Amino acid sequence: MGKVKVPRKSTNIDMTAMCDVAFLLLTFFILTAKFKPNEPIIVDTPASVADKKLPEDKVITISVDRKGRIFFGVDNIQVRRKILDRVAKQKNLTLTSEQRKKFENMASFGVPMAELPRLLSLDFSQHADPNVQKGIPIDTTNKYQRSELTDWIQYARLAYKEVTGSAPFIAIKADYDVNYPVVQDIINTLQSPRVKINKFNLVTSLEKKPEK
Repeated sequence: MGKVKVPRKSTNIDMTAMCDVAFLLLTFFILTAKFKPNEPIIVDTPASVADKKLPEDKVITISVDRKGRIFFGVDNIQVRRKILDRVAKQKNLTLTSEQRKKFENMASFGVPMAELPRLLSLDFSQHADPNVQKGIPIDTTNKYQRSELTDWIQYARLAYKEVTGSAPFIAIKADYDVNYPVVQDIINTLQSPRVKINKFNLVTSLEKKPEK
């Protein structure tokens, strides 16, 4: 007796719903992604076994490269805008709308306040030139109270309170090869009578914990 051959049927799966979900997810990630601005300096942080993460927002970062140049950065565009307003008023700086826009997009900077207009007139590609940004000056006399770094920190704290309603976190990101007295000068500035910050974070790279 011969076998009955069952006819094959093609399988048809509707992929429309899955494609819609994939495009929705892709659109969500594109719209919510934060692009990190270019850093003008390279800092190789020392390693440690500490696994505490730095907060993702409301952070003032004071960076020091291996040459001891001090850079200052905040993570909020509105805060940068308010800081610049105060500095321009204090130093009688005349800035164009284009220069103000450029400052709002800068991750960090390292020049005396009086040199800001010159820095903001340059292209971003020139900011990494070590001859362009020689670092924010620290006056070690008078208990660090008249340092420009002190002014930047004070203006940033006021701006964060106005914009976010709370105080920012302070992070020191120092290069592995920097001379320690430079880092000590930054800590002395934070702890000076005018600033009075005794709680701050030291940024390190994560090192594998030793096995017990």
